[in-house]
Amino acid sequence: MRLDDLTLFALAARHGSLSAAGRELGLSPAASSARLTALEKELGTTLMARSTRSLSLTEDGANFLIHANHAIEAVEAGRASLAASDAEPSGMLRAALPGPFGRQHILPFLPEFRGRYPKVSIDLHLSDQFVSLVDEGFDLGIRIGVPRDSSLIRTVLAPNRRLVVASPAFVEMYGMPDRPEDCAGLEAIVQTGLHLWHFTRDGERAEVRVSGPIRSNNGGVLLDAALMGLGIALKSVWDVGEHLREGRLVNLLPDWSSEEDGIIQAVRPPGPYTPAKVRVFIDFLKEKYGPRPYWETDAR
Repeated sequence: MRLDDLTLFALAARHGSLSAAGRELGLSPAASSARLTALEKELGTTLMARSTRSLSLTEDGANFLIHANHAIEAVEAGRASLAASDAEPSGMLRAALPGPFGRQHILPFLPEFRGRYPKVSIDLHLSDQFVSLVDEGFDLGIRIGVPRDSSLIRTVLAPNRRLVVASPAFVEMYGMPDRPEDCAGLEAIVQTGLHLWHFTRDGERAEVRVSGPIRSNNGGVLLDAALMGLGIALKSVWDVGEHLREGRLVNLLPDWSSEEDGIIQAVRPPGPYTPAKVRVFIDFLKEKYGPRPYWETDAR
């Protein structure tokens, strides 16, 4: 089945005239009629009822027109995608980022990114609150965990490993827990809504309910409180890796993995192709983070 024949059929339906569709494609009336007849023969049905004065879609023709238009649009989107991949990235890139992650692991790389792609300007929206990319007109978002909108197109950037951490002063006062269950007896700095912590080790599972005098929905507050020695906290390695390496925090359960682990993803609104400015930004972040992100180095 030829795309040109589908285009002829779609144009004839739009104009209500086979000859008008043929003229738009540079075909004679006889050639247009022959092409439509060949398409109908291939499909085994009549798509258009034709007379010397009128042309109308049959029921089969109306149903097939929907699929023909989809096929034409898909091919055009593919052509646009190829053109976009060849074009130099340019324009304003609007990105919605989680606040702490954006400041720590995206902002420092922007000088290099701008050096590579000087025609791309960047509008950063940093917030810990959920942002609808489609409703608010963002080209790209970074999400930690599973996006709420399943229609978004996702690219995995890095793992999001979590650890139970505390300050050395807190450990000196209360000791190191031997098992996850021991955390129930320690004051915790709790992320709002995350009171149950789940862990695994060599097929063994453990669950512990934590509590403490401080809770917050802000990751920065949890980190600062842990550094102050106010309790234990379940934190992402990207947020605490440097503090672990510098000895300001201690990993309390080095042999256990948190079931609250997840992934860090780039997400974009649904569409037939990825704009060049979005594609190169995602590829740039993947290059910077690599298979094992730099923040995991020596962070046990």
